[in-house]
Amino acid sequence: ANDLSAIPGPLRDRMDVIELPSYTRVEKYNIARKHLVPKQLKACGLSGKVTFSQSALYGIIDGYVREAGVRNLERTITSVLRKCARKIASGEVESFAVTGSNLEELLGPKMIKPDFLNRTNAIGIANGLAWTSVGGETLPIEVQVMDNGSGKITVTGSLGDVMKESAQLAVTYVRVHADEYGIDPERLKKCDLHIHAPEGAVPKDGPSAGVTLTTALVSCLSGIPVRGDVAMTGEITLHGNVLPIGGLREKSMAAYREGMKTVLIPKDNVSDLYEVDDEVKKNLQFLPMSNLAQVLNAALLKPKTVSARHSHPSKKAKKPVDAASQPKPAEQPKPGAVC
Repeated sequence: ANDLSAIPGPLRDRMDVIELPSYTRVEKYNIARKHLVPKQLKACGLSGKVTFSQSALYGIIDGYVREAGVRNLERTITSVLRKCARKIASGEVESFAVTGSNLEELLGPKMIKPDFLNRTNAIGIANGLAWTSVGGETLPIEVQVMDNGSGKITVTGSLGDVMKESAQLAVTYVRVHADEYGIDPERLKKCDLHIHAPEGAVPKDGPSAGVTLTTALVSCLSGIPVRGDVAMTGEITLHGNVLPIGGLREKSMAAYREGMKTVLIPKDNVSDLYEVDDEVKKNLQFLPMSNLAQVLNAALLKPKTVSARHSHPSKKAKKPVDAASQPKPAEQPKPGAVC
């Protein structure tokens, strides 16, 4: 079944449910190289005449198919082989090597375009991770503030009902902790907020965007950039606690695919890291988070500078005085000396 909720409750209670996660990018490549390509070469009568390079298979996976399994991957491989067969049958070539450089010649322009992400330490944009019907996907959240408004909050894009509730929680958290990040509470009361999640090619849903929403909101209102090499996932509570999520394996693969360096995960999901591929763990740094203060400290580019800027002057620690660096006092005139 593709959707467990479609199975009647009484029947589901009598079943043993085995959940199969989506294939990762590396798993799809190995399935294609070891099984799908040899199978279709034999079916098309092209064994020994057509070869697929590593770049060609990864090019098909990344640029032409986006799915949890490998059905469309096999169809696309078959489509490539048909075009190779035509070239061979027409006498144009005797054999053909499919590479990453000639994929567009065979399949046309790439069907999957690059995701919109924060890659330049932008203000008001945070990189989140979502679990969709095709596996892990990136979930960028944008926030824009408009002054002289009425305090209205607009939520648009591919945000489901759960994420819209997370947006309300994020706004409440920012209102309570505004002073900590140099946000004017009076401005927050009067401005309008627009929160948007670009839908892209695949609609995204699921309770895992609370930390992303809050980070983008604090960044937009405080003017502090969000690190472009950080992705995050986790739901939040009203008091700022970070709750565990599902699909860590798929989400971490999405972060790895998009070139992220650090992934912020809920502390309760640390035990799930054993499911994450070794290649992903080698290239990503996973930081466990238990509350939003930790998330913002790790994701915002200069949180310490902001804290110092808004601290009370009387509470600043005085630097120790170096006696050697101080100017010597003027000599007092001796009795009887002419001044």
